[in-house]
Formats: sequence, structure tokens, C-alpha cells
Amino acid sequence: MAATKELKAQAREGVGKGAARELRRQGLVPAVIYGDKKPPVTISIAYKDAMKYIYAGGFLSHVIELDVDGTKHSVIPRDYQLDPVKDFAIHVDFLRVGKGTKLNVQVHVNFINEEASPGIKRGGTLNVVHHTLDLTVDADNIPEEITVDLTGLDIGDTIHLSSIKLPAGVTDHSHEEDVTIATIVAPSALKSSEGGEAEAGETPAA
Repeated sequence: MAATKELKAQAREGVGKGAARELRRQGLVPAVIYGDKKPPVTISIAYKDAMKYIYAGGFLSHVIELDVDGTKHSVIPRDYQLDPVKDFAIHVDFLRVGKGTKLNVQVHVNFINEEASPGIKRGGTLNVVHHTLDLTVDADNIPEEITVDLTGLDIGDTIHLSSIKLPAGVTDHSHEEDVTIATIVAPSALKSSEGGEAEAGETPAA
């Protein structure tokens, strides 16, 4: 489960482009908290804190405890905007999460035990099709990552979502049927070698 992070914020009254520009001049990023059948709350967070969390990775898949002037809100970032030229945060949307809330998130895939894969030991390559998985999870139990064990996999083997065990309470949210996560593919040299041998040693069927 991903650890809950904490972030300080302050309530803001001004809305609109002018107010947002003024906040940014002060080193703050305008943001909003919405959802859970409650009125939206407009806030601002320190620019340095926003960029720290965004570039740490997994920003949109971690529940954050947002401290707004001493009032705690359990939220998850749903979206953020970056300046198209300077690449700095200009707005963040936070969704409130209550007990029992289900969320759709992208979770990183971690591949382990490459040294125990006969295919990779023979020079094969792990061809990753999905580095993240679209999953439906409990808000209070978001996995940090999904682990895929490569032990025993040989060249030509395919890893499907159905072949790995997801944590309790986690289900697939993708639109694909039995998502292909990765394959073990033969190295080019092996393909060429085996192809050449076949051409030289085999007689085509009539």
C-alpha cells in the first residue's frame, strides 16, 4: 500500500485568471478540492511543494492528507496542468476520498527475478507492453506497485494480466480483455541464426 503523504495548503477567496496570476507571482499554485458530495474548496499550495510531488512520480495514484489552514482533507490528485512553455505547475485538482471510496488509478509494474528467466539468460529481451496498469482500488489501500515474477519464463512466453495475482480488493479497469503486460522476445542474432539454419537445412514441403 502506498504511504499517505502530507501537504500543506491555504484557503483562497479570489477566483479567475487575474487572481490565479497573482498567486503564481507569490510562488503559489491555485488548486481546488471537490467531490464526496461536498462544496468545492478553492486553495493554493506552495509551488515548490507541488513540483516536488509531481516529479517524484505516482502523483495521481497517491492519497494525500491535505492540511488546509489546520483542517485535514483526505484527497487524491485527479489532474494537474503544466505551463506548456516553462513546464511548471499552474493548477491542480484534488478529489476528496471517503471511507470505502473506489478509485481508478494507474499503478506501476515492477518486474523481478530476471536472472531466473531462462529466456533472458539465453539473451532474450523483456519487451514491456504496459509499464502501468489501469486498476480499480480502494482509496485506503492503493498498491505502490504490481509485481511480476519472471522466474521460469522462456523466449516466446507472454505475461497476461490473468497470470499474475492482484492484491485483495484490486480489479482491472482497462478496456482490453486480459491485458498483455510483457513478452520475452528472441534477440535479433538468434532469430537470424535460426532462420538461416532453417533455410539451409530444411526442404520445403511440396
